[in-house]
Amino acid sequence: MKVVRWLLGRLILVLNAVFSPKGLARDADKQTEVNNQVEKLKLYQFEACPFCVKVRRSAKRLNLPLETRDAKVSPWEQELIEQGGARKVPCLRIEKEDGDVTWMYESNDIIAYLEKRFA
Repeated sequence: MKVVRWLLGRLILVLNAVFSPKGLARDADKQTEVNNQVEKLKLYQFEACPFCVKVRRSAKRLNLPLETRDAKVSPWEQELIEQGGARKVPCLRIEKEDGDVTWMYESNDIIAYLEKRFA
């Protein structure tokens, strides 16, 4: 089963690379503002997870330089479990202006949030 999952994951990554979406065009000032806002967001993910790929594709379509953190790597995995509450990906860490942190799971919820905030 691990071999099948690994092969399917690689296939997803290849197809994602071949059919990569184009980013949203913004003027330089607006893009700089978006980049500054995106610095408060972190995406915990697995590279070949289809739901994580879906979120990354949406971020690319919106031209968001979203920092990704591999949830298989020890410090990020621990942070996700301890602060987010579960080792489940994708998970978007949202740091608000007042310093409060929200952890958002579910790819469709994350995409809806990104589209509402940055589209």
